[in-house]
Amino acid sequence: MKRVIIVVAILAMIAPACCRQCKNVCSGNQECQQPNWGEYAAMVAAAEPNTLTEAEVADGWQLLFDGKTTDGWQSSKPVNMGKFPEGGWGITEDGLLYVFAGDGAESANGGDIITTRKYRNFILKVDFKITEGANSGIKYFVDPFLNTGAGSSIGCEFQILDDEHHPDAKLGVNGNRTLASLYDLIPAKRGPWDEADADGWRHAMIVVDGNHVEHWLNGEKVVEYERNNQMWDALVDYSKYRDWPNFGNYEEGYILLQDHGHQVFFKNIKVKEL
Repeated sequence: MKRVIIVVAILAMIAPACCRQCKNVCSGNQECQQPNWGEYAAMVAAAEPNTLTEAEVADGWQLLFDGKTTDGWQSSKPVNMGKFPEGGWGITEDGLLYVFAGDGAESANGGDIITTRKYRNFILKVDFKITEGANSGIKYFVDPFLNTGAGSSIGCEFQILDDEHHPDAKLGVNGNRTLASLYDLIPAKRGPWDEADADGWRHAMIVVDGNHVEHWLNGEKVVEYERNNQMWDALVDYSKYRDWPNFGNYEEGYILLQDHGHQVFFKNIKVKEL
């Protein structure tokens, strides 16, 4: 109970601070104006999956998955970096990237995959479809050399989970392991936007602007936090990441799609660097 109270208190104290693009220091009655990232959440998708609209091209977006190849992705295991996993992942005939179903173990089949380069300030957009009882995640600020043993690579995680059928949704603190949450740290705001569309798809957007980070689900901002400060470090100290040095405070890192031994589909993976 004591741990729950402390974590809730820390969450209450994490207030939005200045973003990277804000020139002023927020204090007193001075209001720091942050960009309206919601305009990106509402952008119209291209007619064909895994392509960019003319507006996205003009705005500097890049595809991280073309629907045909695994170019731009590699194994997160240091011994296999530079190569895509030989098994455990596939591409469907209609252009979906997916992780194979397994026994639910963490990164024990094909293993996690990461981008072939690091990212610092960016907007990441991913469409994903969960199968029943599935667990996965989108990680960022990933350092694949932190954990070279069993399990997943270490980084901040946009949780992908079937909350209704996977037991992890009831673990953690105050729902911080549920869909779209910052895994084991900050619970996502819940609402009608949680639901998948008629074909089972949901849309994730992650914004990293300096130390300011946001999670969006289906066009709704559900998590917002600042890192590289005492409140962030205190929050990490009460999570499963307490033993990983400087967790979440890196200037840059890889983006990761997680293999957690369940079948999950991805498409329309695109990034805009800020």
